Amino acid sequence: MTTEILFPVLNEHLRLEKGIRRTVEYIRDHVDAERYPCRLTIVDNGSDDDTPEIGKRLEAEFPEVHYLGIRERGVGIAFRTGVEQSTADIVGYMDIDLSTDIRNLGKTIELFDARPEIDYVNASRFGSGAETTGRKWYRKITSRGLLFLLRTQLKMRSSDAIAGFTFLRREKALQLVRECYSDNGWFYMIEFLLRAERDGMRILDMPVDWTEDYDTTVHVWKTIRNYMKNIARLRRTFSEEDRQGKKH
Repeated sequence: MTTEILFPVLNEHLRLEKGIRRTVEYIRDHVDAERYPCRLTIVDNGSDDDTPEIGKRLEAEFPEVHYLGIRERGVGIAFRTGVEQSTADIVGYMDIDLSTDIRNLGKTIELFDARPEIDYVNASRFGSGAETTGRKWYRKITSRGLLFLLRTQLKMRSSDAIAGFTFLRREKALQLVRECYSDNGWFYMIEFLLRAERDGMRILDMPVDWTEDYDTTVHVWKTIRNYMKNIARLRRTFSEEDRQGKKH
């Protein structure tokens, strides 16, 4: 069973090398390479610093690392492009800062192998048994507020929407790519999860240990405005689909 780990990056010259080296080291030490071969793909979505040079150097150094450069910016298009070019059995993404404890990677790979009924692994910072460290107060408020809106406005059932760690069987990922609106930003990953729920995919809501990255490049208030706009759009879309009897 093959796994492809996508790392969407934009101007990540300060964290890219550390994140890739830690992941390669973890896989080589803790994942059976013959049974579960892994490929790490750096999906650089429009960096204008030295991220491309670092990515290409890491690709040359490690046979399991691949650098993929695209012109358009956004986690959504980076993930979508990575899924479309992947040939692995399991495909997903991790944040390059490795905020989600990397030990969950090995656990996830083994889960897909041991439990063929699982279609989708969704990391959760809020599920029973999860632990978060260093979370800033305003980030807690915005995350909880987003979850409230997603549950009340879009009927989300999962306990978290965007912890920066998502993996699926590739055929399911391709199905969702075909169904989702082509938003290039972070909200794409939220719609991806909501579509999976509406499609009846078997989702494992996996509690994880998660550590705040104080050097994050995410712009909180810009992201919130984007979320609000897209929640309204998706609510209209789902309502129309429900009227037409497409999804429930």
